Amino acid sequence: QVHLEESGGGLVQAGESLRLSCVASGRTFSRYAMAWFRQVPGKEREFVAGISWSDELTLYSNSAKGRFTISRDNAKNTVALQMNSLKPEDTATYFCAGSLFGAATRKVADYRYWGRGTQVTVSS
Repeated sequence: QVHLEESGGGLVQAGESLRLSCVASGRTFSRYAMAWFRQVPGKEREFVAGISWSDELTLYSNSAKGRFTISRDNAKNTVALQMNSLKPEDTATYFCAGSLFGAATRKVADYRYWGRGTQVTVSS
């Protein structure tokens, strides 16, 4: 059984940083893309950042570009999201996702495995 578990969320002030981590178990994701999505109540889940299996290709949403960095450690089956210069509009539940494919995409439907999420709250 595949299990993804996020950690690292919390309450911070605008301008501060957080580092989210995701540990995968039950399956080796070294050949598959991983990503982070976020969601606020009443809205659709939104792509934030993705990384290919080889760690060479990364994708970012426009809002994340330049502030967030996604990375992975295939030996440890983990993926991380370093978030800097956080803004109140970054407040959301952040989800780790495991893809069906080697290349990262922005589509929710391309990700089969999901964690339960970790809450990030940024105060102004």
